Amino acid sequence: MSDSGYCSRRFADKLIEKNRVTINGMVPELGTKVIPGDKVCVDGMEIKASDSNHTDRVYIAYNKPIGITCTTELQVRGNIIDAIGHPKRIFPIGRLDKPSEGLIFLTSDGDIVNKILRAENAHDKEYVVTVDQPISERFVERMSKGVPILGTITKPCIVTPESKYVFRIILTQGLNRQIRRMCEYLGYEVTKLNRSRIMNVELGQLRPGQWRDLTENEMAEINAAVAGSRKTAMGDDFTEPKMEAKAKAVEVPKKIDIAADIKHANKVITSKANKYSEKKLTRIDVKKPAATSSGKKRLSLKKKS
Repeated sequence: MSDSGYCSRRFADKLIEKNRVTINGMVPELGTKVIPGDKVCVDGMEIKASDSNHTDRVYIAYNKPIGITCTTELQVRGNIIDAIGHPKRIFPIGRLDKPSEGLIFLTSDGDIVNKILRAENAHDKEYVVTVDQPISERFVERMSKGVPILGTITKPCIVTPESKYVFRIILTQGLNRQIRRMCEYLGYEVTKLNRSRIMNVELGQLRPGQWRDLTENEMAEINAAVAGSRKTAMGDDFTEPKMEAKAKAVEVPKKIDIAADIKHANKVITSKANKYSEKKLTRIDVKKPAATSSGKKRLSLKKKS
């Protein structure tokens, strides 16, 4: 089923476990071998073998708009499959958060999904990120060296300031909401995130919501890059696995100044709290009581703006 491009190996196992797969009309067990001539069906629909040269498989680049969800579950409103409307059955390679936008691959090739997503392949992914406050040298240095999130330290990466609030970052990891979590740890909030490049493929002139087929040269470079990758089962929905469950706890290196980070974070929190709680208040000055003609004292109140 994976070789045919119908789904990933992990998802094929789940379909078999749920007795949704038949071989020659019989429900198989996990590990059952299929030989030429066997009829394999999912929910009664026959799965055809793909061409040996894979020319029938689909590989596209899509500029995902904000609000689209990277899932193959058609009951989810705003899912990426309905948004693209491709005539063939395709699924995303990896994911982009719903509030994020930019480049994502989709394919009908179940094998290449796992090869590309394997973390140790160290494939570049480039993002343009906008944050809610000016970028400091310390921020760039800390992001570049690694930040403790999800029980681990992020790998060193390349961070380049673009403007006062915008920077570029090149990652070789795919931790859950990684960039947003990294910025949050350092006291920043991401207001816009756009993925501009994956490996050798750039977003280019694709407008949000548009897609195109990957070129022969792009596919040749991608296949060369993943040639040594093993086929490994990944998570459901053909997306990157939830790293919270897989991340191993490690000790924070001594070189990371946690005290300084806490002090910096508290300063940022205090600054934001003051910014959002400021109100124009009317002050009242109370003057000393003055004697009146009747011998009684009264208070004189004066308002100041």
